[in-house]
This record gives sequence, C-alpha cells and structure tokens, in this order.
Amino acid sequence: MNIYLHEFKTRLSSVLIWSGSIAALIFVFLSMFQAFAADAAMVDDLMKAFPEELLIAFGMTDMDWSTILGFFGLLFTFAQICLAIQSANYGVGLVSVEETEWTADFLLSKPVSRTRIMTSKLLAAITSLAITQAVIWVCSFAFISIFRQGQTYQVKPVVLLLLSMIIFQLFFLTVGMLISLLVKRVRNVLPISMGLVFGLYILNAFGSMIGEKSLEILSPFQHFSPSYIIKHAAWDWSLVMISVAAIIISVVGSYVLYSRRNIPSAV
Repeated sequence: MNIYLHEFKTRLSSVLIWSGSIAALIFVFLSMFQAFAADAAMVDDLMKAFPEELLIAFGMTDMDWSTILGFFGLLFTFAQICLAIQSANYGVGLVSVEETEWTADFLLSKPVSRTRIMTSKLLAAITSLAITQAVIWVCSFAFISIFRQGQTYQVKPVVLLLLSMIIFQLFFLTVGMLISLLVKRVRNVLPISMGLVFGLYILNAFGSMIGEKSLEILSPFQHFSPSYIIKHAAWDWSLVMISVAAIIISVVGSYVLYSRRNIPSAV
C-alpha cells in the first residue's frame, strides 16, 4: 500500500494539470457553440470549404456542428489525443522511471515481490486516470447544459463517449508500459509516448483517407470513433474487443517481462 500511495502522490500534480487542461479545453470549445448554432447555413458552407480528405482524417464526417451533440463529438476527437498522451506518459514511465533515476535496485531490495510492485504502480496509475475521467464527466455535462442554447440532445451517445475513455486510456497505459519493458532502457518518456499516440492517430487518419480498413483496426482512435458513436449511439464491439485484447496481452506481457527483467544498479 505504501508503494501505491507513493506512486499516486508523485503523480498527483500531473493529474491536476491534465484534468484542468482538458476541462479548460471543453469549456473554451463549447463556449464557441453559440456562434455555430446561430447560423446553420454558415456551418454547412464551412464544412464544404474543407477538403473531404481532411474531414475524414480528423473524423469530422457525419457530424452536424450546428447541434450540441455533433459539436461535442468534434471536441471529443481532440480530447482523445490529450487523454492518450496522458495515459501513454504514465504507462511508459510506470516502471522505467526508477531505472532512469537509478533507484530501481533500491526499490527491489525491499521485501516486496515484483508482482506486488507492478500491481501497486498499475493501480496508482489507473486511479490517476480515473480522477481525470471523473473531472471530464462533470465538466462535459455541466458545460453542455450551459452552452447548448436550449437544444435537446440524446444523452446515450454522450455517456458512451465518456465511458469509452476507460478502455481507451487503459489501451495507451498498458501498451506504453509493455513498450517500456521491451526496450533495454527508457531515457526519456516523452518521445516514446508521443510516438505511440501520434503514430496510431496518423495510422487511423491515413487508413481512413485511403479506405484501408486493415490499418484503421489497429488504432484505438478508430475503435472509439466519436462520429460512429454519435451516429449509431453504440460502440462497434468488433473493434472494441481488439482494444480489450491488446490491454490483456499488454498487462500479461508486462508482468512476465518485469518479473524477468535485469535491473541496472546505481553502483
């Protein structure tokens, strides 16, 4: 439990920054909805001005920006990138930070099993992500209520979008953790986490533009596409299960690799 508390306290300032930043993003973005809702024709002209490939790449097809639901879906596309970076940062740095700071041998010298260390760290990271998700839930419904301009909207798609954060962030957390254990030593968390997030985002965008489904299914950005969820008020479970499978494989692989990993000594 001490490891869990230490990990959580260490990450708390980061959690507050990420939560506050995404909350501010939601507020600023939804505050602009009035301008879009006031002139639906202007919105249609704006959409037509964008190249179709660009709309596809950013997942902006099948979204009506003149409705609060469509506008929130567009916002959520950008929020997903922030959520992915946060999760990947936590995942890559989960067990590699001690090696980077040359404190891993000190931690492992304690009478605690590696399995318990890994579990405590993972639970602390999941708790941190849960706090961010809770903030986003509250801010989303609060700001939608404030800025919806009297429009009615379906609650189910919003709930499904917000619920998707759980699997979506677990994907980047666990895959980032696995990647950090596959490399010999992580010297800097950011390049790996950013490469993972934007690599999968670009893969999804490129696959969407050329219509190559085999590329799209590799990316969780496609598994939880806001445009699909809003249009169908449902998840595409065939794609969601790919993310779930990746999470399970990453967790199992990470435990196996960590239990066998040679930890560098500071001496």
